[in-house]
Amino acid sequence: MNDIVKNFQNIKSSINNSNVKIIAVSKTFPLNKIKPLIDSGHKHFGENKIQEANTKWSKIKNEDPDLILHMIGRLQSNKAKEAVSLFDYIHSVDNSKLASLLSKFESSLNLRRKYFIQVNIGNEKQKGGVNSDELDSFYDYCSRDLKLNIVGLMSIPPIDNNVSKYFKKLMELNHLLGLKELSMGMSGDYIEAIRYKATFLRIGSAIFGERNQ
Repeated sequence: MNDIVKNFQNIKSSINNSNVKIIAVSKTFPLNKIKPLIDSGHKHFGENKIQEANTKWSKIKNEDPDLILHMIGRLQSNKAKEAVSLFDYIHSVDNSKLASLLSKFESSLNLRRKYFIQVNIGNEKQKGGVNSDELDSFYDYCSRDLKLNIVGLMSIPPIDNNVSKYFKKLMELNHLLGLKELSMGMSGDYIEAIRYKATFLRIGSAIFGERNQ
């Protein structure tokens, strides 16, 4: 068995929860590294740069419409049209201008996508995301005014020893909004994220190995 497929199977067996989906974060890895995992039947993959994702995935996605592509990186407004065109899920909706453009391009391209609102759960200046106290009004704007299909919240917690408090807070915010999906947990903390009801895990290095860039 291919090492990447073996890594994935080991992670999958450690989860043992059919409600939890693994997004294999394939950013920076070439398609020949990813292909064994596709061939093994895995469908969910994550990228964080539009140009790289377009180059890598456009052809193979046309050939295999069951593949599901997740935009997990920060999305610039000028890339919104390309993102709607290529990605099935966008995890990083974090401002009104971007949300408005996503809605506009859904209409013009006649596509319907699924979105996560990114929450800046640790109030870190260098990170994207909506502040917790602005979340209710931003969710209403996205879902009611723009009719975006907001399926859940996403966050990248601060790097510290108490990640569980951030997972707990995001779970509670998600519950208050009545959302079904929750995107949190990466290679180093996904087991903890599952404890707090994560439904999408974004796992890269634990599957593909360390990145060169």
